[in-house]
Amino acid sequence: MESTRGQFLKTGYVKMRVFFQYHSNLEPFSLFSVEHLLTIGILIILSILMFSNRNTLMQKGKRTFFRFSLAFLLFITDISQHLWLLYEKAWLLERDLPLHLSDLAVILAIVMLLTRSYKLFQFMYFAGLGSSIQAILTPDLGKFSFPHFRYFEFFISHGGVVLACLFMIVAFRYRPTIFSMWITILILNLYALIVFFLNKAVGSNYMYIMHKPTSTSLLNYLGHWPWYLISLELVMILCFYILYTPFWIKSKIEKTTS
Repeated sequence: MESTRGQFLKTGYVKMRVFFQYHSNLEPFSLFSVEHLLTIGILIILSILMFSNRNTLMQKGKRTFFRFSLAFLLFITDISQHLWLLYEKAWLLERDLPLHLSDLAVILAIVMLLTRSYKLFQFMYFAGLGSSIQAILTPDLGKFSFPHFRYFEFFISHGGVVLACLFMIVAFRYRPTIFSMWITILILNLYALIVFFLNKAVGSNYMYIMHKPTSTSLLNYLGHWPWYLISLELVMILCFYILYTPFWIKSKIEKTTS
């Protein structure tokens, strides 16, 4: 009986290790695979549910509960990634600092939720939402495919940023402005300049400024280095305008009907 139980526990441990080990033997992540599309679908459904339940989320008690719960979830997923890398002895200075915009957005989303900062929302709506959507559509996951721990951590954290930005719109009626869009663009360019010099100093590639990622991404279609950086700037401005469009249309409709 004891040997059977021991064998069962050992088998369970080996299976769990498959989902947590850094040197994963799983198949590489496949862009727009069934698992990827289902994950995107779940995030879309959650976003729709948030808007359809906006009256509930606007109630003070439930709004506070959701706000702190989402902030706690983002904090746990972000910390768990670093603890996992440290446990696996795989944490690297030149790769694992939260300097990619989508990673930094997770931390800023936590701050935004806890402080209810309208100014931070103005930045996060464009920079946080835009970078997280891009990360979700074209993840740089490499060998960490479904159902690896890193897969779940990645989509929970980046999906959480999307939900956090939408939550501030639904629950607090925050709205971005065209002025804040251009301020965000200015801040991002200054931030990219700082990250460029940091990349030069430590041999890293944060924000993919030094070269393109190995996985399939939008950058593959924007030319060679350094020209893809200029193309990316134009794409960023276009994406920010697209994100602002629903509010521009709503403003036009309100002016017409008033």
